[in-house]
Amino acid sequence: MSEYPSLLLVFIAGLLSFFSPCVLPLIPSFLSVLGGVSANRRRSVLLISTLCFILGFTVVFICLSIIVSATFLLMGGVSKYIQIIAGIIVIVMGLNIIFDFISILNYEKRLHLTNKVNDHGFIYGLVRAFITGAAFGAGWTPCIGPILASVLLLAGQSGKIGLTIIYLVIYSFGLGLPFFLSAAFFDRFLVSANWFRSNMMIIKIISGIFLVFIGVLILTGRFSDLNIAIQKWQYQYIDWAVDKALPFQLIGSWLNWLQSI
Repeated sequence: MSEYPSLLLVFIAGLLSFFSPCVLPLIPSFLSVLGGVSANRRRSVLLISTLCFILGFTVVFICLSIIVSATFLLMGGVSKYIQIIAGIIVIVMGLNIIFDFISILNYEKRLHLTNKVNDHGFIYGLVRAFITGAAFGAGWTPCIGPILASVLLLAGQSGKIGLTIIYLVIYSFGLGLPFFLSAAFFDRFLVSANWFRSNMMIIKIISGIFLVFIGVLILTGRFSDLNIAIQKWQYQYIDWAVDKALPFQLIGSWLNWLQSI
C-alpha cells in the first residue's frame, strides 16, 4: 500500500490537528461541559463522556470519507489529474496554515461552549457528548480543515471505501488521543497547555511545512517514496523495541499492528 498514505503518517496528522490554534485554547471549557469538572464530578464520568465525544466526530469523519471515496471511485480513469489537483490543494492548505490568507479557513471560528454542568442524568450526558463531538466534526472544519481535507484527499485517491474509512478512523484516533489524555490528566494538561499556547506560532509553521512537503511529494508523484521510508523506520523501531523497556515495547506492538492493517 505504499502508494497510499502510511497509517502512521495519518495518525500524526490527527495529532497535529489537535494543536490547531482554535482547538487547544478551548479544551478546559470543553472538558467542563462534558464532565462537569467544575462540579467535582467523578473523573470516570469525564473519561466516558470524552470517549463519546471522540466517537461523535469519528462518525462524521467516516461519513465524509465515504462521500469522498465514492466520488473518487466515480471519477476513475483520471487519477493522474486528481493527483495533481490534490497536490496543489494540499500545498495551498499548508501555506494557509502558516499565513492564514484564505478567509474560509479562518481559525477564529469557534463552536461556543458554556460551562453549564449537565444535571439531566448519565445517559443524557453521554448522548450530549456524542452530539457535541459530531458538531465538532462538522462545525470546526475551518480550524482542522486543512489537515483533515489533506487526509481525505490522500485516502480518497484509492477509490476503496473500506480503506478510506480505516484512514479516517486512524486520523480520528490521532485527534482523539490528546482529548482523552487531557481528560485523564486534566491538572497536568493545564500546565502543558500554557506552553503550547505560548509556542502556537511555531506549531503552526511546523504543521504548515509538513503539509507543503506532503503536497509537493503528491504533486511530483514521489509520495510513495515517503511511505516506503516510513514503513522501513517502523520495522526498524519494532525490531529495536523487542527487548527494551515496556513503554517502548508497547509502541512497537502498536506500530506492528498498524503495519498489519
